Amino acid sequence: MRIRSVETTIVEIPFRDGGRGEGITPTTWRTLETVLVRVEDDDGVVGWGEGFGYFTADATKAMIDRNVAPFAVGATIDDVPAWNLMVQRRLHLFGRYGITLFALSGVDLALWDLRAKREGKPLRDLLGPGRRTSIPCYASLVRYGDDVIAPETCLRALADGFTDLKLHEITLRDIDACRDAVSAGVPISVDVNCNWDVADAHRMVAHLAEHGHSWVEEPIFPPEDFLVLASLRGRGIALAAGENWCTSVQFEAAADAGAVDVLQPSVTKVGGVSEFLRVAELASARGLGLVPHCPYFGPGLFTSLHLASALDVVGQLEYLYVEREATLADLGPIGPGGHVRVSDAPGNGFEPDPDVIRRYRRA
Repeated sequence: MRIRSVETTIVEIPFRDGGRGEGITPTTWRTLETVLVRVEDDDGVVGWGEGFGYFTADATKAMIDRNVAPFAVGATIDDVPAWNLMVQRRLHLFGRYGITLFALSGVDLALWDLRAKREGKPLRDLLGPGRRTSIPCYASLVRYGDDVIAPETCLRALADGFTDLKLHEITLRDIDACRDAVSAGVPISVDVNCNWDVADAHRMVAHLAEHGHSWVEEPIFPPEDFLVLASLRGRGIALAAGENWCTSVQFEAAADAGAVDVLQPSVTKVGGVSEFLRVAELASARGLGLVPHCPYFGPGLFTSLHLASALDVVGQLEYLYVEREATLADLGPIGPGGHVRVSDAPGNGFEPDPDVIRRYRRA
């Protein structure tokens, strides 16, 4: 497929979550920033991708426009993973991780969508043998830092049909308030976003294990301190990490160190579908779980659904539990147990609403 154009757009949609919007991000978090990547080939077929954009959207867009798009426009790309590795080699001077890989991820996703559309197949048919038609998702709550609002939100998510929850609380007061508010049988995981020191992490992990939580995610800083992570394993609760690791190289280093039980690649951060597939292969070979990071609603989520459909090693998906002012593309209803249907249309199934793009476009 010969690429005619690569275009990027930032769409910023306000959301509500019932909280103060503070605690994780550098400023108040009230909008969902999506860096859309539109790739068109010489036959007029269009593929859609997404590079990670929350609070980094302008940087991700600039990296795509200046440094990644020139490797695609005018090129014939028949082997997307090979093209991906070539670009990684050419751009390594600008950073192996972070913004460089967020940008590459966005174009990679669009190329995979384009390839599937050209072949007239759902993306999952290109990715693996699995054929799940709907994927279980857990409700991923924002951090509230409040022992009233957080439990109330847990109950609301369960009432909306979700059966599994993930908290982003970091204190025992708030975590225990949520655990006490719901039935003892409700699976609850806890994402700490690297907020505990080592001593606190050992203490808190023991507490979470005692109270029956599903897994603890990114308990310490830095997230790539694999030796400390390994010291926290085997304490009665699964250890998960990976949303801040880029490329399969970091995931392999984590596996070699025995750092985690569950790998969590983010398809819009890790290097796209091409690198995600390498991480999935690693998870299968090492007997590790794989629960993707995907708190977004653009092509990244649609693509993650196809990856989960195609790859048996993928477990649940993350669903960011917020109320959006508008929807970029129709995902369909959330079914019982938090299940989301996988599109059987050619490509990844993402077809954006042009009116929403016009209304919320900012760059």
